[in-house]
Amino acid sequence: MIELGIIEDQQAIREALCSYLGEQPDINCVVQAGSVSEFTEQVQVLTSKPTLILSDIGLPGLSGIEGLAVIQRYLPDAAVVMLSIHTDADRVFEALRAGAVGYLDKMTPLPMLAELLRQVAAGGSPMSPSVARHVIKHFWPSRQSPEVTLTPREKDIVRGIEDGLSYKLIADRLNVSIDTVRTHIRQIYRKLQVNSKAEVISRGWARTHLAG
Repeated sequence: MIELGIIEDQQAIREALCSYLGEQPDINCVVQAGSVSEFTEQVQVLTSKPTLILSDIGLPGLSGIEGLAVIQRYLPDAAVVMLSIHTDADRVFEALRAGAVGYLDKMTPLPMLAELLRQVAAGGSPMSPSVARHVIKHFWPSRQSPEVTLTPREKDIVRGIEDGLSYKLIADRLNVSIDTVRTHIRQIYRKLQVNSKAEVISRGWARTHLAG
């Protein structure tokens, strides 16, 4: 039996998920909450603890990704799957690095969602197709052309990305506006043929081209 916990701030979605999934013969929805803090409060008084947690990312208070570390402190053996409308590479890799075992698009049909949760319980790590594509591209060999050239300012921004800085911190470091940083980043993505900060970091462009 899968003991399921759901963290979703939209009550109608949360209740629909708990209702449908809880009706499955092998899934028991033991807790549902609108935030990570509400979830951990409820978990502490539960007799039957969830073994699998389905969590949104955009939550009040701690985000679903930030909440992974908190959940793991209370339920170290539970598997957490992210269920989100956001399937961009940055968020996907951030969630996986933080400990999520799967990442699913919120538009996943409920019957398929139930089957994917069974895969998690069996030791799998399911991902929606758009999410899996990011992961596959991450391991592709770099097809970067050696002729690609960045302006000095674009090189500074790439260094900031590889240093793990947010757009705001990059802007502060370079004494420019966040909008200026975003404009440069669009140009950098086009030149390097990438779609996210995660891809820039994974390819180690700055370490390879900006040494010295």
